[in-house]
Amino acid sequence: MPTVTVLNVKGQEVEKLELAENVFGIQPNVHVLHSAVLLQQAAERQGTHKTKGRSEVRGGGRKPWKQKGTGRARQGSIRAPQWVGGGTVFGPVPRTYGFKLPKKVRRLAIKSALSSKVIANDIIVLDQLTLAAPKTKEFAAILNNLNVARKALVVTANYEDNVALSARNIPGVKFVAADGINVLDVLVHDKLIITKEAVEKVQEVLA
Repeated sequence: MPTVTVLNVKGQEVEKLELAENVFGIQPNVHVLHSAVLLQQAAERQGTHKTKGRSEVRGGGRKPWKQKGTGRARQGSIRAPQWVGGGTVFGPVPRTYGFKLPKKVRRLAIKSALSSKVIANDIIVLDQLTLAAPKTKEFAAILNNLNVARKALVVTANYEDNVALSARNIPGVKFVAADGINVLDVLVHDKLIITKEAVEKVQEVLA
């Protein structure tokens, strides 16, 4: 069972915390992680691309010249694909790129992402994280106390307005509540900063 040190916002050790083996201590499944990342990225694509086919472009109502006797190649419409201004052949049309993964696969993916952070020692557990008012400078000081100088994902048990407002102006830092944690965010950010209460909430859902 993996064990991590719980820190306070000053970077001081408070206690030791045992993490659930089946959530934070599994062997990461690379294939499942890849599928989950593709799922999220595909869902973010708008799919609003559109080109016009030969039946949608303007003009070309009549045959440009008679079928025989001109010495030229036979043509049926000036809006056929080979003409300038003609329709596009097999062009893109609006579509959704999203696809589905089984629930068990999605759960395994987030467990694998969390476990990878524990293996790499890139997880920081805080006893609590609250701010009296939105203060970017104060939040930056907390990150400095925790020796976090790179991209970080901050997770609390519930949505904290003051924390969200304080973190949003710091480049590379993203804040989410525990119920919004996802594979892509965990993998993209170098450090995972999560409160003890959020850990318990995640374990309760995924265990």
